[in-house]
Amino acid sequence: MEIFVARQPILNEHKRLFAYELLYRGTDDGRLASGEKMTTSLLSATFLTEGIDVISGSRPCFVNFTKDLLLRGIPSSFPSRKVVVEILEDIPPTAEILKVCHALRAEGYTIALDDFVYDKSLESMVALADIIKIDFRISSEDEIRRTLRRLAHYPVKFLAEKVESYEEYEFALKLGFKYFQGYFFARPEVFRVHELESFKASLIALLAEVTKKSTTAERLEQIISKDAALSYKLLKYINSSYFYRISAIESVRHAIVFLGEKEIKRFILLVIISEIATDKPSELIKLAIVRARFCELLAESCDYRRMSAEIFLLGLLSLLDAMLDVEMGKVIDQLPLGNVLKNALSSRTGPMAPFLDAAIAFEQHDREACISALDELGVDKSLVQKMYFDALAFGDALSSF
Repeated sequence: MEIFVARQPILNEHKRLFAYELLYRGTDDGRLASGEKMTTSLLSATFLTEGIDVISGSRPCFVNFTKDLLLRGIPSSFPSRKVVVEILEDIPPTAEILKVCHALRAEGYTIALDDFVYDKSLESMVALADIIKIDFRISSEDEIRRTLRRLAHYPVKFLAEKVESYEEYEFALKLGFKYFQGYFFARPEVFRVHELESFKASLIALLAEVTKKSTTAERLEQIISKDAALSYKLLKYINSSYFYRISAIESVRHAIVFLGEKEIKRFILLVIISEIATDKPSELIKLAIVRARFCELLAESCDYRRMSAEIFLLGLLSLLDAMLDVEMGKVIDQLPLGNVLKNALSSRTGPMAPFLDAAIAFEQHDREACISALDELGVDKSLVQKMYFDALAFGDALSSF
């Protein structure tokens, strides 16, 4: 039996990655588990099976702990620099729990209070916490302001959870929140049609060139060789740990021979996407890369394996609207894409749409929607977690571009 484990980025006030929250979302047979079983399965899968650095990329991870797991001392079994102990909102501040929190603080653990809603009885927990998470979906703006005023004398940092728009991010930032969690960074900041900056327009033109079916390896070599930065990034990419090479590759031609036309085209696409989104949170670029690789792996495991390159492109381009702050339909009209790919990107319809549906559902922890899309594609659900870990490793290896 396989379990589904995902991660969600937590960004700081500069929209830089601070940590991830690890999330358990059931098994491949659709069953859910108790809170205690969810946490132990999640910890086992990430620390003991795959290795925490595979999913966390060396960042600390927020993990929910139940009352029983806290009282049994389970958090102390894991490194304090790797785990942020997240205490669920339904855990009362009993003398036993407060004693556990005191001990964890003394051992160097960071303590976060999840889905915090102010009650005077909780102030003893607040005094031991480092981070307080406030859910923007269940708390009104007035409630959030009142909570921050009541806790102003405590040396805690506030994390805005389930932030879904830039307006909410800006509101939380003005109130003094230090950390932000949600999909605000994956949506357009301003959803209106406007002229692209000239350098982004040129990148879209280059993107159009690379996505042409007629583009040859020789043409790709010309594109790379004329751009010193692109050549440098190619050599850095091919000599990264993702490829596990023994000897280094030192020329563009050698890199093209080694990778082949398909992989070189993919590399250029990755660099273009990263350049397009230079003014966006780095997690947006990483999300696009992870999504692309995840979609490709799904395609390779079902009847669409011959279209895996197009489905990789589907995932990679699926966040272009957020990167450019332009409606998706306006962007893809400038690209030489087939109608099947365009329909999947613009309206999530057609035979390619389930790949995007599965990837987005997995990211957003919508277990039922994910399983439904996987069933439609005919993908073996027991393989999905391994695919996700592979996609994370791929995205982390390329995130420095």
